[in-house]
Amino acid sequence: MHLFHLSLTNFRNYVRLDLLLGAGLIVLRGDNAQGKTNLLEAIYYLSTTRSLRARVDGELIHWLAWRDDLPYARLVGHVATSSGELQIELTLLGARRADGPGRDKVSETPPPVRKNIQVNGLKCRALDLVGQFPVVMFGPLDLALVDGQPALRRRYLDIALSQVSQPYVRALARYNQVLQQRNHLLRRLAHRERVDDQLAFWDNELAEQGAILIAERLAAVHDLNRVLDDLHPTLTSGRERLRMRYQCSVDLSGRAARYALPAAEVQDRLRQALAGARREELQRGVSLVGPHRDDLRFMVNEVDMGIYGSRGQQRTVALALKLAEAAFVRRRVGEAPVLLLDDVMSELDQVRRADLLAGLRDHTQVIITATDLSDLPPALLATATRYELRDGLIQG
Repeated sequence: MHLFHLSLTNFRNYVRLDLLLGAGLIVLRGDNAQGKTNLLEAIYYLSTTRSLRARVDGELIHWLAWRDDLPYARLVGHVATSSGELQIELTLLGARRADGPGRDKVSETPPPVRKNIQVNGLKCRALDLVGQFPVVMFGPLDLALVDGQPALRRRYLDIALSQVSQPYVRALARYNQVLQQRNHLLRRLAHRERVDDQLAFWDNELAEQGAILIAERLAAVHDLNRVLDDLHPTLTSGRERLRMRYQCSVDLSGRAARYALPAAEVQDRLRQALAGARREELQRGVSLVGPHRDDLRFMVNEVDMGIYGSRGQQRTVALALKLAEAAFVRRRVGEAPVLLLDDVMSELDQVRRADLLAGLRDHTQVIITATDLSDLPPALLATATRYELRDGLIQG
């Protein structure tokens, strides 16, 4: 699988871009703030319909376009897969302004936009697109996966699973809706003595959807650990062994290590946990158990890297996790995802750069950004297709 054509209109700093891409290794070189990350973000957005950095989708529309009567951005990607060509088109439409075009100022927070998605010319929902064009992106922010906030680690699992499991995508979307509604109800009930009957309904919904997420996450951790058994020793000269541990907010009575735990059993345990936490939840007005409270721990030779790992060890773990994610997606869907590496070479020492580059051989398409080509080995550059980025313009 590889992206062979990318077209951008009014996306970030790209007013117009029409780029043909080949398979293999592609290097995008440019100084800071020239559009390297924006280009990778566009590819990631075509895959997931989600931005890596924007608070709202309106921030993705070029700031000059907001001066137009009808601001918009358009992304089109053509992807070669084993089953044929895939055309993905995303359009972001801003609201028509009552004061007309030609505004002198652009608001700090863009207004809401409408997102239209088409696959092979047919309109579809974001839920239906996710997984058709899998990508794995590794950037400087991912180096905080190991010792950062638990939300980063949950996001890692959510992204990996969303690209290989439609049931997971749908359960995740529904769970987030249920969680929002349940938290809203808990806040309303916080000062009442009687528990509203509505809470029982949201408890059941949370348990049903949450059980799907937890069961699939446990299975994914098992599969990822199998990948890491072979992968991580190659990054550490065989000295270290990395294992992921899923920490569940629901008491599974020591069974979290079982990757084949049935969703029905998890659902029963989750209902029990919700009942046990009800008093505290009503006092605090927030849901305290469920997959939104779970975490991952990374153990190297039985030592928790989030607590005791050196910076070098943590970076190696983060690198291994991303390469494992790519292998996990490939095993599940039968094709290697497109691998996006955003200026990560400058964050790694020479040994880890070599380890990373050695792990790229099995990927059909790898796109690397860099500010300094000296971070990349000459032998690799000799085989790569190279582009130069400057002010939103690309030269081959």
